[in-house]
Amino acid sequence: MTTAEYTAQFSEEDAVGWLSIDAALDKVYGQTEPRHYGPLCGLHFAAGGTDPIDGASIYDSNKQEFHRHIISYGMSDLYYNAEKAGGEFSKWGFEFTFRLKPFAGDEGDPLWVVNMMNNLARYVFSSSRWFEENQFLVAKGPIRLETDTAITGLVFALDPELGKIATPHGEVSFLQMVGITEQELARLQESPSMEAVEALINEMKGTNPLLITDLNRK
Repeated sequence: MTTAEYTAQFSEEDAVGWLSIDAALDKVYGQTEPRHYGPLCGLHFAAGGTDPIDGASIYDSNKQEFHRHIISYGMSDLYYNAEKAGGEFSKWGFEFTFRLKPFAGDEGDPLWVVNMMNNLARYVFSSSRWFEENQFLVAKGPIRLETDTAITGLVFALDPELGKIATPHGEVSFLQMVGITEQELARLQESPSMEAVEALINEMKGTNPLLITDLNRK
């Protein structure tokens, strides 16, 4: 998209990138309304705040098995910016997603996931190092604090339903964080390559196609 096409199609009031994310989600969830949480993690979307992402949407999904599907807003360019028209990637080129099987320790929506997204976003913004498919992350403890879950690491995969989209600001990948156990993490640490991560993700998809994280998994 050229700058001229961009300015002809959009106005400064349009949240251009946000609308692109919503359009991708509409293809999966139709008229289902998500629950929106903003920068203060518990309030509805609002301008400002100190969190690096502008908020997250949480959907209830019955696909494969009932789970929460959380999607970030803010790792890509969300708002009108004609200077960004036609870029290769929109800002960092991705948004975080996470799928969680309901966990007894959560009361209401799992806002700790949104906090985790914010923590990872802080790392990206401060270091200028972004995440990609087939990378892994050591959580240095349970990913859900104050639990004895064996899920102590993450791998990054392309969200099985959302994939990648082309936006007026450039490409956006929906990068799904997937919880892995201590044993799986040790396996990757022995062979820390993107090929090893991809092999583990493909194994997980054999029984868990949507890569839903289960904090009770051993």
